Order: sequence, then structure tokens, then C-alpha cells
Amino acid sequence: MKKLVLALAGTALLVAAAVAYTVTSRHDTAEAGPAAQLTLAPGQLFFRDTASGRVGAVPLADPGAKPQLSALKCDRFAVAGQTAVCLAVQPGTLPAVTDVLVLDGRLGVRHTETLPGTPSRARVSPDGKRVYWTLFVTGDSYAQTGFSTRAGLYEVDTGRLVKTIEELPVFVGGKRYFAADVNYWGITFAPDGNRFYATLGSKGTTYLVEADYGRYRGKALRENVECPSLSPDGKRVAFKKKVGEGVWRLSVLDLASLAETEPAETRSVDDQALWQDDHTVLYGLENAVWAVPADGSGAPRRLVGGAASPAVTG
Repeated sequence: MKKLVLALAGTALLVAAAVAYTVTSRHDTAEAGPAAQLTLAPGQLFFRDTASGRVGAVPLADPGAKPQLSALKCDRFAVAGQTAVCLAVQPGTLPAVTDVLVLDGRLGVRHTETLPGTPSRARVSPDGKRVYWTLFVTGDSYAQTGFSTRAGLYEVDTGRLVKTIEELPVFVGGKRYFAADVNYWGITFAPDGNRFYATLGSKGTTYLVEADYGRYRGKALRENVECPSLSPDGKRVAFKKKVGEGVWRLSVLDLASLAETEPAETRSVDDQALWQDDHTVLYGLENAVWAVPADGSGAPRRLVGGAASPAVTG
């Protein structure tokens, strides 16, 4: 029991330090010039400017162009259609508290939720009707992995809030799975707005879960899958797989055959990848946004420096 308490205390200190670093890096840097009036017009690559925390954009066809930075500050940012979501940790809050900002096509705030935890992942469903997120939280004594997560979503059209999907019934090997340490993270929705995928972590194993939102149940498809990202055509999932302690390899899974392809990126990618289109995957790595072909060909391309949390408008 003493070891468990000490471990939890250590985890809390690590999370607190991460929160303090995030807040400091976002609010104690020099301002990066006048704010641009950004909109969710098509053909843009959005990102989080790591020096200022502000949301910026460049033309997708010319990522080397001078970025335009908005006044909006986020720790995670995502877009789809005419909806965006911004996760912003509140400064000076311990345990951490995050504002989930649901934004319109002009990046105006249309809804806000305030939830416990530190921002980890954010996405918007392809139809723009749902935003979803993952937050790191503390205080769960059952967490054997050293952290605990809350994956939730908000229905933009109905106003329904699902603070966590932990109660999602999931079947592993045909049997309903029960465990006290179940965590979910990295939600990604199909174009139909109903089928979705997420990571289930439990007892040291991670699973790719395919779920039906309407029926609210899911099944495990494969082990060692984290932070899935569904391709625009709904046929493949880009994800990170663990290949060593603290080391992940970017991979792409064909959902029909369950065949796996490794893109040409050989460095450790600890991010939820994003599909630029059906052929190219984007991700944050080494303080920059990169692109790589999903089929294993070519080589990684550095698109924007001083950037993270990529998002694209179609």
C-alpha cells in the first residue's frame, strides 16, 4: 500500500510539472505580432505555434509561406467542416483544469466546457457535428500505467455532453471485457458520424476498438494500437505502436485485411497522426509538423517549424 501511495504521489508530481511547463510555455513567451483574423476556409494547414501557443495557419499548397497567427491560444487544436475545437489548460490550476472551446467557422466560441485534466488529444468528426478529446487526469488509484485518461465528446448539433466513454461496453475475443483500470484515448470518427475508433488500455495492453456510437458498443480488433486516426475514405487507420519503452513507430492498418504498412518515418512519433488526404499522413515531431506518404514510399517532409497539433481544412 505504501508503494502504491508513493507511486501515485510521484505520478501527481510529474503531471503537475507537465501542467506547469505547458502553462509557462504558453503564457510567458513574447507575443508574435498582430493577430490575424483566421477562418476555416478550405485549403489551409492549421497548427499550434509552440513559441506563443497561438493558433496559426499557412496555405496547404505552400506550407513554407509566412504563417498567420490568430489571438486564440490552445494546447490542442483540431478542425473539420466548419467546426473547430481548442483545448486550453487554465493557468495556475492544480490539479489541472482544461477549457474545451467549441468554435465556429470564424473561430468564434460557440460553446465552452470546463473539465478536469491536462490536454492530450483533440479531434472533430468529419461532418463537424461532434468534437472529442482526451485529457490526462490524476486521482485514479487503479491506474497501473502511471497515468489515467478521460476521453469524452460533445454533440455540436444537440448540445449533449459525454464526459467519458469509460462505460462503453467492449468485447475482446468475443467476450465482454471488464477491468477496473480501463482507459480510453485517441477517438476518431468515420465520415458517417457513427462508426468510431479509439484506444483501450488495460493491464499493460492497448487495443484498437471499433465502436458503433448509436448502439454504443464496441469490439477490439488488434493489440498494440494507440492514438488511431481514420483515413478520409474510412478504410485505413494510422496509429502509433509501441516498439520499446517510450518509443513508438508510426503505422497504417488496412481495416479490411488487417495488413499493416510502416511509413518511411523511422523516428519515434508520440502523436495522434492526421490524414491530409487519403495518401498523406501529418504529425508533430521535434517541434515541427511533418508529412509522410501512408503507403511506405517517399520520405518525411518538414512542413512548418515551431509547430504542433496539425489540422487541415478540405
